[in-house]
Amino acid sequence: MNMNTKSLELEIKLLHERICSALGDSTRIMILYLLAEKNMYVNEISESLQIPQSTISRHLRVLRERKLVTTERQGTAVLYSLLDKRIIRALDLMREILNDQVRAEAAITKSIS
Repeated sequence: MNMNTKSLELEIKLLHERICSALGDSTRIMILYLLAEKNMYVNEISESLQIPQSTISRHLRVLRERKLVTTERQGTAVLYSLLDKRIIRALDLMREILNDQVRAEAAITKSIS
């Protein structure tokens, strides 16, 4: 392997460990989309997604550890926000790819019938 490939391999491993693993759960992705709209407290996220606060807190811990969200303590409450809004652009791009794939599959299915 040349240096370029070795460097790419290391970067991809880090990408998988830090970001892709955090995106491996649909609830965490939904949390990111909610936080793209506005900063929120755990109870607000819990109410929006109709998921227990303990579960939301666990997901937020993963997102915080992977540096996708940040916190601001306000008394006893913790306000969560996106650390870097580019993650939403990346998710939107992946959703576009998915939509294209679904449309292509639907076109194939329609042409067969």
